[in-house]
Amino acid sequence: MADENPRILLGKVGLDGHDRGVRMLATWLRDTGMEVVYIGTHNTPEAAVKAAEQEDVDFIGLSFQGAEHIPLLKMVAVKMKEAGLNDVLLVAGGNIPRQDIPVLKEIGVDAIFPPGSPMKTITEYFRKRGSRKRG
Repeated sequence: MADENPRILLGKVGLDGHDRGVRMLATWLRDTGMEVVYIGTHNTPEAAVKAAEQEDVDFIGLSFQGAEHIPLLKMVAVKMKEAGLNDVLLVAGGNIPRQDIPVLKEIGVDAIFPPGSPMKTITEYFRKRGSRKRG
């Protein structure tokens, strides 16, 4: 059975500093009872994965507004594998063109939430996928 309160790391990797959407999501998820670790902007893939390890999260959720989502998510997925985070799901959101979704799925991104994704849909995803480590 899924954990009712999954732990979710949210933030941004790369040089994109536009974080309004991810901060709003962090607040929304926290207010629905989920545990959110917000790491802010300008992180490296290594730093995001290290934070996920230290915080023992169930999800790494990264937001993108620029065009760097494919190479950065590839790097995050590689670092997750190297760290043995096989039970952590990688999620992406933000300004991601729909034609990039198949590529991101191949990389190992479990879910992609493009602009306009309803908060209820995102919340239901995290609740449904829940915690594999503690659930």
